[in-house]
Amino acid sequence: MSVTVRVPAKVNVQLAVGAARPDGFHDLANVFLAVGLYDEVTATPAEELRITCAGPDAGQVPLDRTNLAARAALALAERYGREPAVHLHIAKDIPVAGGMAGGSADGAAALVACDALWGTHASRAELLDICAELGSDVPFSLVGGAALGTGRGERLTPLEVGGTFHWVFAMAERGLSTPAVFREFDRLAEGRDIPEPVASEDVLDALAKGDADALAAAVTNDLQPAALSLYPELADTLAAGRSAGALTALVSGSGPTTAFLVRDSASADAVAEALRASGTCRTVRVAAGAVAGATVV
Repeated sequence: MSVTVRVPAKVNVQLAVGAARPDGFHDLANVFLAVGLYDEVTATPAEELRITCAGPDAGQVPLDRTNLAARAALALAERYGREPAVHLHIAKDIPVAGGMAGGSADGAAALVACDALWGTHASRAELLDICAELGSDVPFSLVGGAALGTGRGERLTPLEVGGTFHWVFAMAERGLSTPAVFREFDRLAEGRDIPEPVASEDVLDALAKGDADALAAAVTNDLQPAALSLYPELADTLAAGRSAGALTALVSGSGPTTAFLVRDSASADAVAEALRASGTCRTVRVAAGAVAGATVV
């Protein structure tokens, strides 16, 4: 017997970042939207915990117990007093180290897969509690759709989405470390008063109405200046997408993936083709959202 769970990537349509807290984290107002790029995690009984991975950039994925999928299996096994005897195979399609929560998605998928495989019947609240222990983006990977994440992003409030939003994503030539981007944010913010992060009513209203033009006018990412400071070439990718007709362009989360909101699927294809021809990125993907979170398939 095996269980396979499909889990989506995310884009942040708002990422408001507060000042560094004493524990080193930052309070966030993080508006997540799940989009149709997916990883699949398959859980199969085994003699001991084992991780394998295949797909684009699979060589960059750790196969030890630092992998969030492994940590999810260990956390669930510990909570229910059982051995984490499972083989987790990750079929990778979400960009690695791309600011689209690929690792977090794998953690959420592994948690759901192991819960089904082992018959632990954990409640939704228990699963979300474990997700929050694993990382700030993991709870959203479980629930999908659209949500506002507060605290360090793990406290979720579901949001209404009134239509489909079409996106193009450009993957950069190299990765960016999320901790490094936050450190650069802190460096750039030194000496300035950082306001408390709050959700933008314009962003929430645009999502609820399914209005791509209004959302394009409202999206923000407080980490974008830090990502551009560490990876200046991303500015060329953003400019190429805007020139090709994207409604807006932004760095996705902590980067280095760049995200382009477009009006419809035909526009997505046109912007994607222009980005491929621009020579400013490694690969380009098209996806739409909102989509469901981690789901047994």
